[in-house]
Amino acid sequence: MEFDGDLPDAEQGTIVRLDEQPESIADVDHASGADPADDRGAHVPRYLSPSSSSMFQQCPRKWKHRYLDGYPDPPGEPALAGTFAHRVLELLLQEEPEARTRERARALARDVWPETAQNPEFVALALDDDAERAFRWRGWQAIEGLWAIEDPTSVEVTATEQDVRVTIDSVPFRGIIDRVDAEPDGLVIADYKSGRAPSERFAEDRLKQVLLYAAALTEVHGRRPVRARLLYLNQRIVEVGVTEANLGEAVGALRDTWETLLRSCEADTFEAHTGPLCAWCPFVAHCPEGRAEVEQRRLAGRVRADAPALTVLAAAS
Repeated sequence: MEFDGDLPDAEQGTIVRLDEQPESIADVDHASGADPADDRGAHVPRYLSPSSSSMFQQCPRKWKHRYLDGYPDPPGEPALAGTFAHRVLELLLQEEPEARTRERARALARDVWPETAQNPEFVALALDDDAERAFRWRGWQAIEGLWAIEDPTSVEVTATEQDVRVTIDSVPFRGIIDRVDAEPDGLVIADYKSGRAPSERFAEDRLKQVLLYAAALTEVHGRRPVRARLLYLNQRIVEVGVTEANLGEAVGALRDTWETLLRSCEADTFEAHTGPLCAWCPFVAHCPEGRAEVEQRRLAGRVRADAPALTVLAAAS
């Protein structure tokens, strides 16, 4: 597959939490939310999160299909395994520091497993015994990967799963921060990732998410966090110091996205940004431009044989 960069998060196995999915999966989307249509035309979102903002930047049509049309976006194994790992790590870091051991993590994983096993999305996967064992092992590897990058007994955690809803530079924002840590010089934003850590070339783009969390927390506490980091489990930590300059850049991009999104809603026009990622879009069957892009790339031998769009389009034909 021709692609100048990394595969989409779901393909990499990045923690894609189900509490950030649309209303059909959870409480009205922690990523966008939309009010009924008014005199501006299409539904207008109540707020943006880093994930919904990023999706709109990637492809306004994809954003529309997910957040306005409500087309199903099956989370699949990577998302479910990520949610399982994320829940265990959340509970582990709520323990007293000395109790944050691998043994305690295993016990928590056993306690949390029924939540995943009974989830309708997991049941729909219809995994056989071997596949289920592989799924659980994948989740455990992500959990255990925390010890490869930090000593959880040495972390001073002030909050986990902090739900922030604030207005940032006129943009209504909502996000769920995995962890807020306290270090000697100030607060630190931390977000778990189980996918492949980015190369230096792409690290700055990935850090925009946690910089927006830092901006939100600044609004909440009245003081700026000192650092924001992505914890790539089993690999490394990608970190940035939070400055007035990079915070302003992240907030400015969020504001620009919000204003463009509102104009799209008012005009009820959502452009399709076609390219290699169309082959990994769950909504490709609803998008004529996306279908044409995938077909053109397929004929040219530039789409990987396991690209989800090939299955989706084959089923729709």
